[in-house]
Amino acid sequence: MTPVRHAPAATAGVDARPVAIACRDGYRLRGHLWRPEANRPPGRGTIVVNPATGVRARYYHAYARFLAEQGFVVLTYDYRGIGESRPARLRGSGIRWRDWGELDFDAAVRWIRQREAGPLTVVGHSIGGFLPGFAEAAGAVDRILTVGAQFAYRRDYRARERLSMIAKWHLLMPCVTAAVGYFPGRRLGWLEDLPDGVAYEWAFRGRRMEASYPAAERPALLARFAAVRAPILAVGTPDDPFGTPAAIRRGLGYYVSSPRIQVQLTPSAIGAEAPGHFGLFHARRSGGFWADTLRWLSDGQNPWPDSVIDPSHPIPA
Repeated sequence: MTPVRHAPAATAGVDARPVAIACRDGYRLRGHLWRPEANRPPGRGTIVVNPATGVRARYYHAYARFLAEQGFVVLTYDYRGIGESRPARLRGSGIRWRDWGELDFDAAVRWIRQREAGPLTVVGHSIGGFLPGFAEAAGAVDRILTVGAQFAYRRDYRARERLSMIAKWHLLMPCVTAAVGYFPGRRLGWLEDLPDGVAYEWAFRGRRMEASYPAAERPALLARFAAVRAPILAVGTPDDPFGTPAAIRRGLGYYVSSPRIQVQLTPSAIGAEAPGHFGLFHARRSGGFWADTLRWLSDGQNPWPDSVIDPSHPIPA
């Protein structure tokens, strides 16, 4: 991953206020609730934004602001161990990817459902698009939009970068984490610092997500993913080294009860500049990709019907 630039946090016409979200284990997450100040169209509903691994919630603030200007109430938040939700001591915290879904996303859904009525949609970037299946509260979600969503199985990386990515994320990252007690991504200029549990899950995860966890827990875990029934629109781009078609499809395969549409955007749909893994959330996409997403977020209509990938195409082993 390359460093991401953070978007500005405020604009006229939108009220963004800091919020605290209590998880069931007592951990408190920090985030922002974005709300139009006035003239909000009725029935737009609410959106929860799930970040990518090692990316602070503020990177998505420009998109959240855009959505609020269209009439949505939007919740952005940092996972435990990241950004404003980082504990005083990160070293040896043991925080896992699974915790981000099972505890953090679960708490975000329950928190927003207690305060807002109407349809609830999740926008999930990278691991953020895979996390809902860990959460018991995911049954309250009405629709999901994912961007480059996958769980970082190394053989799914784009072929031309695969060896260098394996060396970086699956060899160097766990070694550094073992030495330091957490992964100092900020110091290395790669991404935000990561809790040790997250770094190890990423580094050692295989082609089956559930194999990362004790065998006795796997049936219940898979059943939780299967309990999600929200329609999913999964977006990929041709230059994303993480969110390849195979990687996205592998993650979608766990959502067996959800209607699933996978699209691979063409250059004409995303503009001349290749977005990579992060670029679709940059403010320059507001007149293109961001505006297109409103069709799905508002009405459940796929904005890119010509980019749908055949679901019968096999996933590599």
